[in-house]
Amino acid sequence: SAVFGDVCPLLRSLLDGCKVCVMAYGETGSGKTYPMLGSHSDDNPVLLLLPQRDLGIIPRAAEELFRLISENPSRISKVGVSIMEVYNKDVFDPLAKDSVAAVSGVKREVMTAKDSRIEVVLLVSEGGGSTLRLVELVSGGLQLRAKHATLVHVDSSQSHLIITMTLTTVTCSDSTTCGATLPREGTEAGRAERSHSACLRAPQLVPGDAAECMEQVQARPQPVDLADSKGVSVSGATGAALRETACISHSLAALADVLGTSLEHRGHVPYRNSRPTHLLQDCDAKLLVILCVSPSQRHLAQRLWGLSFGTRAQRVQRGPLPAEGKMWPD
Repeated sequence: SAVFGDVCPLLRSLLDGCKVCVMAYGETGSGKTYPMLGSHSDDNPVLLLLPQRDLGIIPRAAEELFRLISENPSRISKVGVSIMEVYNKDVFDPLAKDSVAAVSGVKREVMTAKDSRIEVVLLVSEGGGSTLRLVELVSGGLQLRAKHATLVHVDSSQSHLIITMTLTTVTCSDSTTCGATLPREGTEAGRAERSHSACLRAPQLVPGDAAECMEQVQARPQPVDLADSKGVSVSGATGAALRETACISHSLAALADVLGTSLEHRGHVPYRNSRPTHLLQDCDAKLLVILCVSPSQRHLAQRLWGLSFGTRAQRVQRGPLPAEGKMWPD
């Protein structure tokens, strides 16, 4: 509840169209997934059945999101959820199912559109019409995440998980008669209508009557659970696990470089040096980093690296986003 106290003010800016990114960073076994989800297990993924004190940031944020929506009934709001799993250098969609193999977690292609947006082709966006539905989608995606046992942690995360909740809100001139509707993203027909991008485009409105839609705002809270930071000598990684560790280390270093160049206000920010930073490069957002640190002595090197990362993130000065170009984080 204390950590969520820092998240809650960021969520209140969602209805103004702001984007919020909450990122968990830390070495293996330090407890990154716990603050994001709270107490949970694969046998009981329905997190909302837990006592309020045991809920993590994602279920709490979902509750707050729907509470904010209910405060203004004059607005038409729709919530969608998409999930990207970055494993090594590939992007997978945990919400998609292969029509041939009937298995979840389909590999997706990443493309750059003509307007320089980064698109994940055919990324599924499911409708999250309630807190329970939204949390069920996230929990299902987490269960499919790539995990391997190491000498340090029996369930070490080998992939980055980027969860995007898209809130589309429309204000009409006459709230009592406005019949505008939003596209069906949670159905098979809705998915076939268009390819979804990592930073989703604003959907088109379908007017229900003569009421004039005055405003359309799209907000995006984006929880990110990064892969475990781990040293090879401590984790005992060999073979394929060694390649996974190298990819994770490279992407985390690239993320630190992005923060460093943002801190120094350089003209070029190296977003393309890793897949996670590439996917997040046009998601101008308010960023909150949750740094998880293990007290174990054998994690000293990773702990110092994590503290350096957190210090760098903390020193990035907030300011207005430029009219042109990108600056992440704010």
